[in-house]
Amino acid sequence: PGLRTAQKYAVNCGGCHNHRIGLFDAYLIKENHILACGGIQAAVDTARANNPGKIVEVEVESIEELKLAHNAGVDIVMLDNFDAGMLKQASEIERAAKFEVSGNVTIDKVSELRLANIDFISTGDLTKNVTATDLSMRIL
Repeated sequence: PGLRTAQKYAVNCGGCHNHRIGLFDAYLIKENHILACGGIQAAVDTARANNPGKIVEVEVESIEELKLAHNAGVDIVMLDNFDAGMLKQASEIERAAKFEVSGNVTIDKVSELRLANIDFISTGDLTKNVTATDLSMRIL
């Protein structure tokens, strides 16, 4: 808590780009939101009714959910933990929405993912798996 701005800034300093900062500039509809609203279409409709014009992104875990999100007219579909076969299937679907890959994305996987017709790649690896560097200086 309290580190979001510093983390987003660090990502930019490292040469990457944040396509959203928080829920104030774009919706990210996740599994709990979908369940609470009664489905992907209902969650998207609720978001659009509450804030017309705000970007709506939906996290999906299967090709079936991807199709539902696409039919709901979302702006971005987050493909969560899709394996190589699912990514291939997803890339073959005619779409209007942008695709984001997320879930277990490490820096090592980025170059192979960028070849998969993906618009955004997100990784927590940049901020979650960082180890502190000891910068202490001892003079004897």
